[in-house]
Amino acid sequence: MSFALTGQKALVTGANTGIGQAIAVALAAAGAHVIAAGRRSCAETVAAITAAGGSGAELLLDLADLDAAVAALPDDLDILVNNAGIIRRDDSVDFTQADWDAVMDVNLKAVFLLCQRFAKNALAAERGGRIVNIASLLSFQGGIRVPSYTASKHGVAGLTKIFANEWAAKGINVNAVAPGYIATNNTEALRNDADRNAAILERIPAGRWGDPEDIAGAVTFLCSPAAKYVHGTILNVDGGWLAR
Repeated sequence: MSFALTGQKALVTGANTGIGQAIAVALAAAGAHVIAAGRRSCAETVAAITAAGGSGAELLLDLADLDAAVAALPDDLDILVNNAGIIRRDDSVDFTQADWDAVMDVNLKAVFLLCQRFAKNALAAERGGRIVNIASLLSFQGGIRVPSYTASKHGVAGLTKIFANEWAAKGINVNAVAPGYIATNNTEALRNDADRNAAILERIPAGRWGDPEDIAGAVTFLCSPAAKYVHGTILNVDGGWLAR
C-alpha cells in the first residue's frame, strides 16, 4: 500500500502560512509537485519545499475575484486542496450582509467553483484525481458569533458528499478534513488568553493543541493511493474534541 505522490501535480489554496503551508510542504515531501496558491506571496512555502528537496511553485490566486481564480486553475492537476478561508465575527442579530457574502464567497462558492473546474478538466482528460476540502469543527457544531463561517463550513461538508456521490465512480476521490484547535497565527489570541486556553485544553482528550502538521498528515493520506476507497468522508483531526 503506497502513500507516495510521485508524479502527481497538486495545488493548495491559502498556502502562504499555517495549515495551508504545512499541507503544501507535506505533499511535496510525499513526491508531488506542489503549486502553493494564495492572495499573498507563497515564496516562503516554496522555499521550505525546495530546501527539503521537493518541487514547488507559487501562484497568486485571490478568491475574492472568483472568475480570475477559476480561470487561473491549471488544467493538469491531479490533486486540489481547498484550504483558503476567511472568518467574520459579530452577533447574529448585528451581522451584516457584506460580511455574510464575503465569507460565503470565499469559503463555499469558491470551493464549489474550483472543484467544478478541477472535475471538468479531469473528466475531459479521462483521468482520476483527488480533492480534499478543509472543513471545520463548525461543520458539525454551531459556534458563537460566526454565522456565515458556520454556514459555509456546513456547506463544505455537504459539497464534499455530493461531489463524492457524483464523481467517485469516475475516479475522483472527494473528501474533507475537519481541523480542531490548531496552533497557528489565527489562534494565537486564544492561546494567549489563559482562561480560554485552559477551557479549550480541558475539552480536548489529547490534552494539547494540534499542530499544522497534524492536518497535513491527514490530507496527504487522503491524497494517496492508500485512500483509494475513501469517498465522501469528513475526517476529524481534533484531538478527540467531537468525541467528548
